[in-house]
Amino acid sequence: MKLSRKLLVLGAVAVAGTAAAVLPMATSSAAAACAPAWSSSAVYVKDNSASQNGHNYTAKWWSQNDSPATHSGQWDVWIDNGVCGGTTPPTTPPTTPPAGPTTPPPSNGTKMVSAPYVYPGWGNPPAPSTVAGTGVKAFTIAFVLASNGCNPAWDGETGLTGGVHASYIAQARAAGMDIVPSVGGWSGNKLGPNCSTPEALAGAYQKIIDAFQLTSIDIDIENSDEFENTVVQDRVLNALKIVKQKNPSVKTILTFGTSPTGPNFYGTRLVQQAKALNANIDIFTQMPFDFGGGADMYGSTVGATEGLKNLLKTTFGYTDAQAYSHIGISGMNGLSDQQELTSTDTWTRIRDYAKSKGLSRFTFWAVNRDRGCAGGGVVSNCSGIAQADWAFTRISAGF
Repeated sequence: MKLSRKLLVLGAVAVAGTAAAVLPMATSSAAAACAPAWSSSAVYVKDNSASQNGHNYTAKWWSQNDSPATHSGQWDVWIDNGVCGGTTPPTTPPTTPPAGPTTPPPSNGTKMVSAPYVYPGWGNPPAPSTVAGTGVKAFTIAFVLASNGCNPAWDGETGLTGGVHASYIAQARAAGMDIVPSVGGWSGNKLGPNCSTPEALAGAYQKIIDAFQLTSIDIDIENSDEFENTVVQDRVLNALKIVKQKNPSVKTILTFGTSPTGPNFYGTRLVQQAKALNANIDIFTQMPFDFGGGADMYGSTVGATEGLKNLLKTTFGYTDAQAYSHIGISGMNGLSDQQELTSTDTWTRIRDYAKSKGLSRFTFWAVNRDRGCAGGGVVSNCSGIAQADWAFTRISAGF
């Protein structure tokens, strides 16, 4: 389907491993004096200086044990200020770390109830009342796209307040469920590229928030037009910064692809730019599927999550617990487009891992597919495996 997240998109590219864009070394005809030598045990904060291997470096944000020589890429923690020489000042870097990062981490990365994705316009979606018995308390509703420029509309066609999506939301709320609109997805005409400024994009997000009196909004940033477009990445982050300033109680969620070991180059950039721009994102949710996960989807999902946890720690100065509290998992039930198999037993293990680590968000694509059809392949209205109807929804509700 043209608006499916990745489902049935032939030739979808597997997310590659982390890459690094390294800036050329700066040079100077008259080398500056070297700053105090970098120490792996010292804590550096924004604008602190250190030297290593005959170069001076300046920290962009909180850092510890990030070697400047290998962490001075375009999106990394250190700025390479070029060759240094002469007398090194006799001062030494701090040996006792401060209590925490200069800028305290956002305080509202708290746990949400599981909200599996539902696509009301595709794949024979079940009525909310049909799955109410699973215990699920919320749905993530896909997808808000762009219509006539920078105007938000379900599927890019039906506005926000009419059509099957609005009707589904009304049914879900009547059944006592919350909803989280998802903006973007794998394909379609998206708001990020169509809204020309962060202010315009924030205005589009605000229309969605106001239309449904939201407590959370999910920005599903994918594909080369958004996720792999650095201009659009920054626009999304700056727009969410504005949204957070105007709606401090609304949780902002970024959902994006990953590798089995954590964020790739664009995911790493997204996280580091969120810090650099002070976007105050509440939850970073990875999609650990269609990423070459192979036969061990539990191991690959845990590996991706631990990689993101480590990135959040080095970027924001979080503890393990703080980092986990800003992480979500968005899986794919049954068979993925790449024939990766997530069984109900595997999904239960992933849920239990997410609970034990204190993750904030747990969801999957999609309730439309949460029906059994062993040998049915990857289709829109069943999982491709033998299972009881709504089994993944029921497991997720236990998060």
